[in-house]
Amino acid sequence: MAHIFIGIGSSINRGENIREGVLILKTYFSDLQLSTVYESEAVGFDGGNFYNLVAEFNSDLSVKEVITILKRIEVQLGRPEKAIKYAPRTLDLDLLLYDQKVDSNNDLPRAEITKNAFVLQPLAELAPTLKHPILTISYQQLWSQYPKNKQKLWEVTTPIFD
Repeated sequence: MAHIFIGIGSSINRGENIREGVLILKTYFSDLQLSTVYESEAVGFDGGNFYNLVAEFNSDLSVKEVITILKRIEVQLGRPEKAIKYAPRTLDLDLLLYDQKVDSNNDLPRAEITKNAFVLQPLAELAPTLKHPILTISYQQLWSQYPKNKQKLWEVTTPIFD
């Protein structure tokens, strides 16, 4: 059984789309654990703020099967199948880690882990002692070394999940 982490983000109807996306994810992955939800500014384009979090679960599905489910959920919640990379999103579901697998064809581990606070901080929250499969440094250590003035990030205090 693979230990999997995914990034979840939305900048369009953020609370509603995050809530719906998580409910659908739970139909596929019953042991879903969630980080705190954070708000961040758009990265790579001018746009509205995002809500972001990380989810953790276990699955017997392959990398390809997990990615297929994530893309299906994105489309179900209104994301165009051929969405441009740097644009507002109804829902963005990214496979961050699949066990300690290193696979450049599927961007594993996802490069954004070390580049974006909105991925690294919630990942460090869920798996502080887990080590990055290439850097062999824990996510808590990576977060402690991350330049906090690089990206603005706030904890969302308004309840999203009932």
